[in-house]
Amino acid sequence: MSDFELLDPSGLPIGGSAAHDAGGDPLVDGLNPAQARAVTTRGPALLIVAGAGSGKTRVLTHRIAHLIREREAWPSQILAITFTNKAAAEMRERIEGLLGDASQGMWISTFHSACVRILRREAERFGYVSGFTIYDSADSRALLKRIIKELDADTYGFTPANSGAKISKLKNELVDAATHAATMNENDPRERLFVEIFRMYEQELKRANAFDFDDLIGQTVHLFRAHPDVAAVYQRRFRHILVDEYQDTNHAQYSLIRELTRPVEPEEVERLVPPARAKELDASGRIPPASLTVVGDSDQSIYAFRGADIRNIVEFERDFAGAEVVKLEQNYRSTQNILSAANAVIGNNFDRQEKHLWTSEGDGERIVGFTGYSQHDEARFVAEEIEDLHRAGLAYSDIAVFYRTNSQTRALEELFIRSAIPYRVLGGTKFYERAEVKDAMAYLTSIANPYDPIAWSRLLGAPKRGVGAMAEAHLANFQEAQGVSFHEAMLRAEEVTAIGPKIRATVRALGEMLVRASRMAVGGGATDVAGEDAKPAPVADVMKLVLDETDMIEKLRAKRDPQDDARAENLEELLAVAREFDVKQPGAGLLAFLTEVSLVAAADDLDDSSGTVSLMTMHTAKGLEFKAVFITGVEEGLLPHQMSVDEIGGISEERRLMYVGITRARERLYLTLASTRATFGDVSVAMPSRFLQEIPEGLIDWRQSPGEVTGRGGTASRALNAPRSSGGGSWSRTRTDSAVTFSGGGSGSGAVSEPASGNMQSALDKWRERKRLAKEAQASGGGFPNLVGGSVRDNGDLELATGDRIRHDEYGEGRVTGVSGVGTKRIAHVVFDTVGERKLLVKLAPIEKVEAGEE
Repeated sequence: MSDFELLDPSGLPIGGSAAHDAGGDPLVDGLNPAQARAVTTRGPALLIVAGAGSGKTRVLTHRIAHLIREREAWPSQILAITFTNKAAAEMRERIEGLLGDASQGMWISTFHSACVRILRREAERFGYVSGFTIYDSADSRALLKRIIKELDADTYGFTPANSGAKISKLKNELVDAATHAATMNENDPRERLFVEIFRMYEQELKRANAFDFDDLIGQTVHLFRAHPDVAAVYQRRFRHILVDEYQDTNHAQYSLIRELTRPVEPEEVERLVPPARAKELDASGRIPPASLTVVGDSDQSIYAFRGADIRNIVEFERDFAGAEVVKLEQNYRSTQNILSAANAVIGNNFDRQEKHLWTSEGDGERIVGFTGYSQHDEARFVAEEIEDLHRAGLAYSDIAVFYRTNSQTRALEELFIRSAIPYRVLGGTKFYERAEVKDAMAYLTSIANPYDPIAWSRLLGAPKRGVGAMAEAHLANFQEAQGVSFHEAMLRAEEVTAIGPKIRATVRALGEMLVRASRMAVGGGATDVAGEDAKPAPVADVMKLVLDETDMIEKLRAKRDPQDDARAENLEELLAVAREFDVKQPGAGLLAFLTEVSLVAAADDLDDSSGTVSLMTMHTAKGLEFKAVFITGVEEGLLPHQMSVDEIGGISEERRLMYVGITRARERLYLTLASTRATFGDVSVAMPSRFLQEIPEGLIDWRQSPGEVTGRGGTASRALNAPRSSGGGSWSRTRTDSAVTFSGGGSGSGAVSEPASGNMQSALDKWRERKRLAKEAQASGGGFPNLVGGSVRDNGDLELATGDRIRHDEYGEGRVTGVSGVGTKRIAHVVFDTVGERKLLVKLAPIEKVEAGEE
C-alpha cells in the first residue's frame, strides 16, 4: 500500500509562523476572550465546553483556519468530524470563506463518511473488495426478515425491527455475534435464537460483500486494531483531529478516536514507520499522538437511546492526559430570563461540567406559563397565542411548538386546523397519517362500510396474520363473484378452496370479530328492556373491541422498541379521541366519527406566505432555534417521561432534554401543561413537572385564561387556583369544554411483490385492478366510498362576508372583518365580543351566521 501524499496548496512549510499586521488578527478579532482562547490554545488535548448558543461552530472553524494560517499543519493533516452531512458542509463552507483555496485537502466529514473512505482504501486487508455495498436500513430489514422467516423466529416474537435494534446496539459497543454468544444465558432459548439470527446476519453481509451502517465505524476500529501498520498511516497523517458534538459519541466512535490519537511507540516505529518518515519522530523516538480537540456540552447529551455515552465528555480529562478545558458561557441566542431558567433547571444535574450561561443582551420578556384544564385548553391557548404573535408581526416560521411524545400532536393539530394556522410536523408524520393510526382507522372504516376494498385490504395485514397477497386476491375475487360484502366473504372462507385451511380459519375468525363490531356500531337491531331499539355503541367501545381482539397495542409493546412504544401510545391516543368524540356528540355513532375525519382531512395543508409553525419532539429540536418556543405537556409522566423514572440516569437525561428545549428560544418562551390529560383512553389528573419547580418563581408569568363564552351545552369558564407545591405562586387553571375535531385520511396498501403464475396471477391482477379503481374513486370523491354522510357539521356551503354577525360554539358572537382563501381553505377573520380577534377555517369551525352585514 502506498503512503499518502501530504497536500500543500498554500506552499507553506510546516512549523513556521506568520507575522500579523499591527491592525490585529482577523481570525481572533471579534471573539470574546473564551472563544479566542479556544482558537489559539495548543496542546495534546482540548475540551471546548460550548454552552447552547455560544458560537461553537465559529470557534471550531476559526481554530482550523488558525492552524493552517499559522503553518502548524497542512490542510491534509486535519480531520474534522461532525454528526451530519449538513453540519460538515456548513463547516467546509465557512473555512473556505476564511482561507480560500488554502483550505483544500482537509477531511471534513461525518464519522461514517470518514470511515467509508478508509475502508474503501483498506478493505482488501480483511477479505472485502473496495467496491463493497453499504446496506441502508431498508436493506438490513429485508435481510433480517428473510433470516427470521427461515429460522421461524417470529414465533418467539422476533421482528426485523427489534432484532435490528439489538444488533445495532451491540455493534455500537463493538460486540459481534461470537462475543455476544460467549456471554449469553445458555438456558434462554430466545437468547440462543437471537445469537443465531445475529450470526446469520453477519454471514450474509460477508457473503454479499456488504457492510451495514453500524459496521462502517466498527470495522474501521477492527481494521486499526488488527493491522497496526494501517493504523500507523492514519495516525501519522492526521496530526489534528477535531470532533463536534462530542457528547453524542457512542463507544465505537470513542474507540475510533482513541485509535487515531494513539502514539506510535519506539518499539513499533521500526516495524510500522518507513525510514523516510523518521523526521516525524519526536525526541523519544516515537510518533507523537495527534492533537485532539473536542467540542460539546454534557448538558445537551440527550441521545442515550441511540448509544451516546455521556461519560465520553464528562471523563475527557481523565481519558486524555494533559487536556485543557475552555468554557464558552456567553450566549448569543437567548435573553437572560430564558438562560436563567435553563441554568436553574440543569443545575440540578450532577453528571456535568459546571458552567453558567449569560448574555449581554438584557433580560427580555418573562417566560409565560399556562395551565389548562385539559390538553384541548392547552392547545387552544397555544393556537391563540400564536395568532397574537403573528398579528404582532412574527412570521409563522419563527414559531415552534415542542412536545415530549408524538401522540401529543393530535390536540395541537386539531386546534391549528380549526384556527387556520399553517403547520408542519418536523421529524415525524401528522397524527392521522401515521401507519398504526391508519391501520386502526381501516378497521373502523370497514366496520362502517364492509364493501370498502381499501380499508379491508389494509386491515388484513395489520397486524400481520399470515394472509398473503394471493390469499387476499382469492378472497376479494370470491366476494365480487358472490356479490356479498367483504365481511360475508370472510365468514364463507371455507368455500374459497384456493387458500389453505389454516388461513381460512384465521380469516373466518377475523370476519366474525368484524361482524360483531358492526352490530355494536349500529345497535344490533335488538331491543332494550324498555322495548325500544338498542342504541349504537359508543365509538370508543367499538374501537376498544378491535384493539383488544387484534392485540395491536400489546404486540407493539412486546417488541420492546422505543419506536414501537411510541406507536402504541398513538393507538392509545386514538382511543382517547374516540372517547372525547362520544362525550362531545353522544349517540352520534361511528359513521359520524368517520365523516368528521374525512372533512378535516380535506381541509389540511393550509397555505400562508409567512411560512408554517414547526411542530416537533424535543429530541428533534436539538440544533435548531426560533424566536418563540412553546414547550407543551410540562407534566410528570410526560416531561420527565414515565419510562425514564426507573432507568439509571433517566431523570438526568430528561432534565437535559428540558434544558435543550428551553435554550432553543431566542426571545419568547412559553411553558404549558394541563391539569387533566386523556391517556390510555381515560382521563387522569396530571401533576406539574418537577422541572417547573426548579425554575425561580420570578422568571415565569403564570397566566389565566380569560373568561371564555361557551356555546350550546358548554360549561362556563372558571379559574381553579391550587397552591404551587414549592416556591410559592399558583397554578392558573381554566376549565372549558373544548371542541374536538378529527383529521385523517384514507388507508392504503403496500405494493405486492409475490411471484405468481397462470390462474393465480390472473386472480392477483384482477384484485390489483379493483384496488386501483377504488383508490382513484377515493381520490376524486372523498375518503370513504359507499358511505352516506351523517349529520356532522360541514360549513362548506356557508357564505360569509365582511360585516356578517356569527356565533361560535365557544367564543360566542362576533363580527366578520374579512374572508380570505377559496374552497375548503376559506378563512374567516372575526372579532369576537369576548375574546377579540380570531381566525377560523370556515369549513370546520363550529359557527353559524346570525345576521348578515350591510351591503
